[in-house]
Parts: sequence; structure tokens; C-alpha cells
Amino acid sequence: MLNRIEWDADEVLDDVRAYVVEHLGDRDAVLIVDDTGFLKKGVRSAGVQRQYSGTAGCTENCQIGVFLAYATGRGRTLIDRRLYLPTSRGRPAAEPPDGMAERRKPRVLTSPADQEGRRRARVGDRVWRIAEPLG
Repeated sequence: MLNRIEWDADEVLDDVRAYVVEHLGDRDAVLIVDDTGFLKKGVRSAGVQRQYSGTAGCTENCQIGVFLAYATGRGRTLIDRRLYLPTSRGRPAAEPPDGMAERRKPRVLTSPADQEGRRRARVGDRVWRIAEPLG
């Protein structure tokens, strides 16, 4: 059914975030940032290039997706995602859609907590070099 219905992923994430605020909102919440590699053979996808992928455990031709999770003692969920667009992303055929620009990994996600001026602990692995409050 999901592959036959048109839906806007950003609107779905807006609904998820509204649910999170209502049902999981917590002053002690933690934001967790992590990425994953999507191995690719071609060059016609935005962001594809030879880069380190934790999925492969080495440098491979891939895209990198960056994900933001929200966790509390009452539950956890993914609340955002972005495609990492490296500086040198190859051929014009692989250009991203309008409105998507290059982003350095630590700046890929701007969380709803950032937007609302809330301070939350955020964590990530060594790639992200973060383990401090937002703000």
C-alpha cells in the first residue's frame, strides 16, 4: 500500500515530531545523530562518491544518509533525516534537487530542538564529534 499512495515524507516527519512533543516530550530527552551508507554502483544519485561508509567498513562508492533520533525514558523515534552532500559530488547528472545544498556532516541536521531554542543533550559517534548540549 505505501508504494501506491502519494505522500510527502516531510509532512509525515512533521506529524511524527508533533506526536513526539505531545507523547514523549521530556526535559531530559537525548538527541542521537548517526549516519549510514547506502552503497551505490552508479553516479546518477545525488551525493554519490567514494567516501567512508561505516556500513561497508571502508571507502566505497556510496551515499550517506544522516538520521536524528529522539530518546526518552518513555520511548524513542526517528525525527529527521537528510542526505549528506559532499563538496565534490561528481557529475552534473548527480546534482541534487533544487533547494538542497552542500552541507558538512555536523551541520546536516538542524533539529526541531534547535529551531525551538531548547537545550537537549545530543550524542553521536567519533565522526560527529559531539557529546554536549545543543545551543
